[in-house]
Amino acid sequence: MEKQKMIEVLQFCAAQCTHCYDACQLEKEMDMSACMMHDQDCADLCRLTAQVLDRKSENIDIFLKTCLVMCERCASECEKHLKMEHCEKCAEACRKCAEMCHEYELAHRE
Repeated sequence: MEKQKMIEVLQFCAAQCTHCYDACQLEKEMDMSACMMHDQDCADLCRLTAQVLDRKSENIDIFLKTCLVMCERCASECEKHLKMEHCEKCAEACRKCAEMCHEYELAHRE
């Protein structure tokens, strides 16, 4: 996979997490604080990983592995609320991003 495609996947995941966070803030019937925490952490880490990847840091493997774990955790939390469209879309984006982080890291090992 090319670097630019990976950056796009990371940025899309960050955008979905941010959207989910915003929508969870409006939820009045359930406590969505755990989901919101995961959303925010995942969005931040995806954005940072995209930046690190773009500048060709030699530490990208560490960021990709950490991002993979955070995306999986965020997806697992959002999957508890699949009746909410924003959580469903966020979970899908996070699962895809985790998979792509793994594939990109494997393909670029030295």
